[in-house]
Amino acid sequence: MAFICTYVQISHCDLEEFDDEMSESRQEVENLLKPILDDVDSNVGCKYNMDRVLPSLMDNIDECISSCHRSKSNATMTDEQLDFLLLNLHRLSKYLAEQIFPLETQHEILQTVSGNMKDFHGLIVNGCIEHEIVQYVLPQFQLMAERVSFFLWDYRLHWRSRLFKLAHLLMKIIPIELEVMHICYTNLKASPSAEVGRFINQLLETSPEVLREYLIHLREHMITVTTPSTSGALNIHAMIEFLLIILTDMPKDFIHHGKLFDLLARVGELTKEVSTLVHDLEEKLSESTDETSCATLDLLKNIELLKDDLKHGYLKAPDTYQCCFPMNDGPLFMHLLLIHLNVLLDSNSYSIALIKDEIKLVKETLEFIRSFFVKVEQGLYKDLWARVLDAAYEAKDVIDSIIIRDNGLLHLIFSLPITIKMIRLIKEEVSNIYEKIPKNSSLTVLNSTKMTVENKSLTAGKIIVGFEEETTWLISKLTSGPKDLDVISITGMPGSGKTTLGYKVYNDKSVCSHFDLRAWCTVDQDYDEKEVLVKLFNQVTGSDLKFSEDIDVADKLRKQLYGKRYLIVLDDVWDTTTWDELTRPFPKVEKGSRIILTTRQKEVACHGKGITDPLNLRLLRPEESWELLEKRAFGEESCPDELLEVGKEIAQNGKGLPLVVDLIAGVIAGREKSKSVWLEVRNNLNSFILNSEVDVMKVIELSYDHLPHHMKPCFLYLARFRKDKKINRNLLKMYWRAEGLVERMKMMNVEEEMEIFLDNLISSSLVIAFNEIGNLPACQIHDLVHDFCLIKAREEKLFGLISSSEPSSSDLMPRIVNIYYDEEHFGSNNFVLLDSKMKKHSGKHLYSLLVTGHKMFHSLSDACHLRHLRLLRVLILNPSFMMVKDSLLNEISMLNHLRFLYIGTKVKSLPSSFSNLCNLETLWVINKGSTLVLLPSIWDLVKLRVLNVTACYFFDMETNEPILIAEDSKLENMRELGKLVLSYSEETKHIFKRFPNLQRLSFVLKESWDNSTERYWFPKLDFLTELDFLRIYFESSNTNDCGSSVATNWSWDFHLPSNLKKLVLNDFPLTSDSLSTIVRLPNLENLFLERTIMQGEEWNMGEEDTFVNLKFLELEEVTLAKWEFGEESFPVLEKLKLRECCKLEEIPPNFGDVCSLKIIQLVESPHLEDSARKIKEYVEDMLGGELEVLGPNNIPLFK
Repeated sequence: MAFICTYVQISHCDLEEFDDEMSESRQEVENLLKPILDDVDSNVGCKYNMDRVLPSLMDNIDECISSCHRSKSNATMTDEQLDFLLLNLHRLSKYLAEQIFPLETQHEILQTVSGNMKDFHGLIVNGCIEHEIVQYVLPQFQLMAERVSFFLWDYRLHWRSRLFKLAHLLMKIIPIELEVMHICYTNLKASPSAEVGRFINQLLETSPEVLREYLIHLREHMITVTTPSTSGALNIHAMIEFLLIILTDMPKDFIHHGKLFDLLARVGELTKEVSTLVHDLEEKLSESTDETSCATLDLLKNIELLKDDLKHGYLKAPDTYQCCFPMNDGPLFMHLLLIHLNVLLDSNSYSIALIKDEIKLVKETLEFIRSFFVKVEQGLYKDLWARVLDAAYEAKDVIDSIIIRDNGLLHLIFSLPITIKMIRLIKEEVSNIYEKIPKNSSLTVLNSTKMTVENKSLTAGKIIVGFEEETTWLISKLTSGPKDLDVISITGMPGSGKTTLGYKVYNDKSVCSHFDLRAWCTVDQDYDEKEVLVKLFNQVTGSDLKFSEDIDVADKLRKQLYGKRYLIVLDDVWDTTTWDELTRPFPKVEKGSRIILTTRQKEVACHGKGITDPLNLRLLRPEESWELLEKRAFGEESCPDELLEVGKEIAQNGKGLPLVVDLIAGVIAGREKSKSVWLEVRNNLNSFILNSEVDVMKVIELSYDHLPHHMKPCFLYLARFRKDKKINRNLLKMYWRAEGLVERMKMMNVEEEMEIFLDNLISSSLVIAFNEIGNLPACQIHDLVHDFCLIKAREEKLFGLISSSEPSSSDLMPRIVNIYYDEEHFGSNNFVLLDSKMKKHSGKHLYSLLVTGHKMFHSLSDACHLRHLRLLRVLILNPSFMMVKDSLLNEISMLNHLRFLYIGTKVKSLPSSFSNLCNLETLWVINKGSTLVLLPSIWDLVKLRVLNVTACYFFDMETNEPILIAEDSKLENMRELGKLVLSYSEETKHIFKRFPNLQRLSFVLKESWDNSTERYWFPKLDFLTELDFLRIYFESSNTNDCGSSVATNWSWDFHLPSNLKKLVLNDFPLTSDSLSTIVRLPNLENLFLERTIMQGEEWNMGEEDTFVNLKFLELEEVTLAKWEFGEESFPVLEKLKLRECCKLEEIPPNFGDVCSLKIIQLVESPHLEDSARKIKEYVEDMLGGELEVLGPNNIPLFK
């Protein structure tokens, strides 16, 4: 009824599909009323004659609707008509806000504004307000009513773009509420009317939220229409931020209630002033903005004046604010905090405009304090260090809270100045201590404290299995080979069995009889050199002597060893300095002496290397794991058949790490040997391991503690990836960079630094490296190391993994959160994207958010907000969870601390407001089924390093209207770009010159004929001197069902950069001559030809065709029947992979003469297995070499 009443009133507006919509609504009213009236009629009898009510009512409605067509209204309403219209609009907006979109903030705001305007106009109609006071604003009321009516009508017809249009509507109608607020403050504050008093109280309660919404949309609008870097724009942003901080905290009990209206009025006036300046800035964008800039300077003065008034008039002084440092690792926290402050200062974000100077001061002061503690013994100043951490944590909390507007007003006015004063006092105290320390005194580094490692017991009864090949190899290296002193190093991750294997060969009979003297010593992290040398001396002499301080033990040990063939084991050496100190006494005479070194640090092994390369200890094979578990559980007996299957499952859970397998074996050895008990162990294995008396985590913690603090967060971050998942090294470094885990050093860039970090983690044996031929470099951590990282990361509040149904267990939410969205157990009050009021303020402090899981319903996805997560650097909204719509894209564009963004969307183009993401380094868009147009705003993202889109154009290919690009537009930081869709045009001809430092590129090349060369057009890429990876998909205008192009001409004029290392060609028609161009690339190491049509089904390589650096070659679905090449065509090829090459009858036999070839892999190619077998037999029998022939999943085809 409200809908019909509303649109009958404004029928003069010639609404689209008016007759159909009104007829439908009329029928809906009739359908709803009929059962109600029938029910009344049956209950109260016939005296009301209800059967005549409905026809009469419907006739009345029909008359109203039909009268619309006869109306000649000039559209000017009387006060009574407007009052009735406002009443019905409020009913409609209330219905939408409460019944249809209960979680959506903007509909709530529309309900509030329409309600306030209805009530204010009601006061005018009822005579509570004099007409003269409001005369100037009355025309705006009808205009507002019509705008709201148009929106609600349009929503009914075109609901898909509802939120986008609603934001524009609010921008138009909220200024009317500002006028109403001004009238109330200047003319009605002292009104004796009770109705007016109630309305003013209603304004005080509702207007802060309304004004906040207006300023947020005003900022979004400003970003799309102005240049953000001008001083005028920056000043406006500062004022908007200040007003938003105030409005977010209104009305709270720390604001004097009697002054609340006065404060709200001042905020309202400043909001009107800001709005006017934004529109001025928009209009004068092409002119000089000096006048506007001068006007905006007054805003800064107003900020300072209002700050002073807030402190001394409007606000109640809060209780003393004090934080206690809640984490364990102080140096780690301080490292991450200083990176965070640097990131804020470098961000150029308007969110820090109000406090940029204060952030800089805090950063510089804490850097000075940290430099002191890096140079002194922590234990001497334990209490001072604790105060530093409390103050630093307080500073971080205060700064972040101001940025995210979490009690930001109190923090800005009171807490921040107090915290800065406290940090300055600590700096003065530190300075005084520093001056008293003698300049020549030795200094101990704070973060290099070492934990003592207990000596490992080497009991003769220890069960040792596996590593048979390694044992044989080690014994041969010990008992044969050169007479020079040699070092045999065993490296491996914690618990991999280095000591056990060393012990096994140390006690081998042939080894014992081979050497004159033997000694074993386990080295503590904080070892005493003399004590270790004494132990070695006593073992080689069979004595138990003690030496006084003045005796040179090293010299005595050297004399004992001299002229003898000796074997020394140095177990668990942690650094190169220790190695150098302990090995000085060992004589290097030609007696065939050996040193066994076990270490987790590959750097130590390489440093100590003699003749023999270090042995990097592998993990146990599944059968070895089972053998160890079986012997531990059953001794010499065999496992019963009923336990065999579950036993092997349990053994596999150790993932090949001997320490874990041994630990699991210890758990089941002491329990009943029944299937039910073993199944319980299998299902609860983690708890058994982690709660074991032999705490395996301590073994890993030793390696963790040995890491420098700046590498610890990078290591812990690996637990963000799933267990058993290989991690792309390049992707990992992208995340490290975006998360702010790496601090730039003075002498190297961040990329170089991250590469060193990763190499060091691999060297420390905490991370496993994968460098398989033909695959991207990857790494992984053992499941147990993953568990350790997750536990440690939670302790340090680094990150957490939660379900959407779980509330955060603590107000102290981690900085990085992975959420699995579970639609069956979903709690909207707990979900960080839906809690727009953010009652749990800790969620606002997130730096990084990943959401994956079930698909979210459309109605819920429309209610999602990101605007409150203002510190976000990394945002990953998996497309399986949500395809992002326009309204949320606009909110994302306001997150200008964002560095890494991964989303799915179906929009045709990203909003122009994306130019606001000035710190964005990685943009990943999944848009399957559509092609994204890259608007000019992409050129404003000057820090962008990686842009990956499923498919994208630089201009709209459908309209063929190019987007104008300024001549000097370049993205010089761009390193990776994909996947562009290109066809020949003047706009795309030289497009890649705008990315001069590209390293990785992929694009789709639409078939374009170049008449000047009579060949297919191919873009010139040879000037991209940094490019080392290139993937190209050819899209023919004549494509058959199989996906391969049917070419009429096969010629290509390739212009490829000489630095290229990896090339992937998909769906290309090629000739031998075309491939000869590729052959000549001097640095090419990997070549993939996929779904390729070869002219004449042959590839003939001439004598001059030599892949000088090619190590990997893959042919997939290549129409190749004849393949000929010369002796020198593949001089360094290591792996050949063939997949579905159906026309190739055999692998060319001369691959057997490629000495470097190690692997041939066949996938879905059974017809080539015989020729592969012959090549393998030829290599092994005739040449004495080794060649593996693998099938899918790297499973050997032949033994």
